[in-house]
Formats: sequence, C-alpha cells, structure tokens
Amino acid sequence: MNRRRQAITIKHVAADAGVSLQTVSRVINKEPNVRPEMIKRVQASIDKLGYVPSIAAQRMAGSRSYLILAINDRERTIADWRDRQGTDWVDQMMLGGMIKCAEHGYRLLVELVDTHSDHIERELAAALGALRPDGVILTPPHSENAEILELLQTRQISVARIGSLREGYGFALTMDDERAARMATEHLIELGHERIGFIAGPSAYELSGWRVAGWRTAMAAAGFDMTDLLATGDFSYESGLIAAEALLAGDVPPTAIIASNDRMTLAVLEAARGRNVEVPSDLSVISFDDTPITRFTHPPLTAVVQPIAEVTAQAVSLIIDEQAQRDPPRNAIVVPATLAVRSSTAPPGGN
Repeated sequence: MNRRRQAITIKHVAADAGVSLQTVSRVINKEPNVRPEMIKRVQASIDKLGYVPSIAAQRMAGSRSYLILAINDRERTIADWRDRQGTDWVDQMMLGGMIKCAEHGYRLLVELVDTHSDHIERELAAALGALRPDGVILTPPHSENAEILELLQTRQISVARIGSLREGYGFALTMDDERAARMATEHLIELGHERIGFIAGPSAYELSGWRVAGWRTAMAAAGFDMTDLLATGDFSYESGLIAAEALLAGDVPPTAIIASNDRMTLAVLEAARGRNVEVPSDLSVISFDDTPITRFTHPPLTAVVQPIAEVTAQAVSLIIDEQAQRDPPRNAIVVPATLAVRSSTAPPGGN
C-alpha cells in the first residue's frame, strides 16, 4: 500500500541544521542581521530535505501575508485578451514581479479593477479583504487615482506606484517617459528630419503628458515648427489610424511619426500603406513599448523599449524592504527606457 510521504516542515529543517525555529524563519524570510554561515547552514538543510515554505505557515507565524497584489486596468486588459491583441505589459509585469517575489518567499497576484468604475473602492476593498496583501503595485492610470491611494493609506498597506511622480502615499517609480520621447525625437533629428509628428496617448495617463513634453523639448531645442504635428489617440488601433490620417493629410505632412504605443504605431503603418507612403524612405516611424510585434512588422519597428519587468521587480523590492523595516529610499525610482533602432527609421527621402 502506498503511503503518503510525510510533509517536510520548518521543524525538520531546524532539527537537521541544529538551530532554532526562529533562525530558520529568519533565513527563509531573508531578514537582516543573519550571519552568512548560518544562512548557508540552514539553506543546506532546506536543499537536503526538499523543504518548500508554505505561505499559510508563514502567515500563521506573523502578521505578514507574503502576498503582493498588482492591479491593472480591467476594461483594457480584458478587451485585449478577447481581441487576442496581446497584453505584453501584463506579461512583463508578471515576469519581473513573480521572479522577484519568488526570491523572497512571496507570491504575486494580479487583480483587474475598472479605471472609470463608480465602485472602485468597493471592488478594491473586497480584494484587499480576501487576500490581505502585504503590498500593492499600482499601474497607470490606477497609480494616479487619489481614491485608491487614500484607501490603501487608510489600511496602511505598502504601495508602489508605477508611472506616477505625483506627491503622495507610497513609492513612485517611472521609466522616464519624457526622456524616452526626447531620445526618440533626437534620433529622428540626427537622421535629418524636421517635420516630426507625434501621436499622444490619452490624458487620463500622466505619462502621456510626459511624452508630449519630451517631444516638444527636442523639437524646440532644434528650432523646428510643431504646428499641425501633434495628434492624440487612446492607445487603440482605431484611434491611431484616425490620428495618423490627420497627420498625413496635412498641407505639409511629417517625414517621421512617433506613436505612443505599438498598437497606434501599427495603425501608422497601415495609414502610410493606404497612401502609398513607403516606410522608411518616405516616412520614418518610431513606437513606444517594444512588444514582440515590433520585430515582425515590415519593416521592423524602431521602438522605445520600456523596462516593465525591471521596474516591477524594483516595485516588489521596495515593498518587501518596507515590510522588513529596511527603510527603502523614498525618492522617486527611475528605471530608464532605451531605444532599439531597427529598419523603420532612415534619413528623409531615403538619402
């Protein structure tokens, strides 16, 4: 008859290592001021016995839940899933967050909350009550929502705000969108472009304004006219198509366009194709996000690479450090974006 293998517990690890339960707990939870030789000794017993920490047991041992909750926009995320248009932001967020959580014995959960719902407080309160997370990661536009921040502050839950630099509760993290847009614009200027169009994202996202500011700064520094070169979309393909058509229909159309996300950039390619405008010989194009699709378009897209996984990992670290009372930095954390130059940008006129 098969017998169920006895579960290995923290008591077995302590006995094998010849240390106290408290010492094993401190090593598992990566608490400070544990001697390196003690960490090595306990870890050897953990590896030998095949012990896997239980979140339930960790919860019983103290006030922490060892759960971090990442909150994303429900409406947009579900729409992307249903349309099978990809959710690389969510994928990268989970990649960075889950790996960093695993390093510290935490788990990352993702919750979707409507951006414009009248029931944000009720929805979020229900999730917090059910999960009791040690910390919450907010992504745009939730990271700028005063109602959400007030609720989390009242409950004294650690918060990391991605994409918001406003004064307020929690840790602020940014990928320096203003610099990224400036960098993209300067790349086009160096290629010889003067008429550089920009398709902004919706004003509900603070980062949309930062990107427009970066474009304006680079254009102004070069002394270039920006009249009729700014259009706005809502990050959807359809809005990008309308914005691109408006820019390309101008009396003096741009020789280059920067769009604020990959989906709107795909629309720029389609609008150009419909007008027999060749990319990049007639029109250079740059995108934001750098989701996988940018490598498979024709031509492959030059794109601002947003380090979503890295910034989420930083957010997790800040929350865990605060939980461990390690006094993490309170100044805004910047994880800068980079520019991947591909075949969609060239000197104007193909020169």
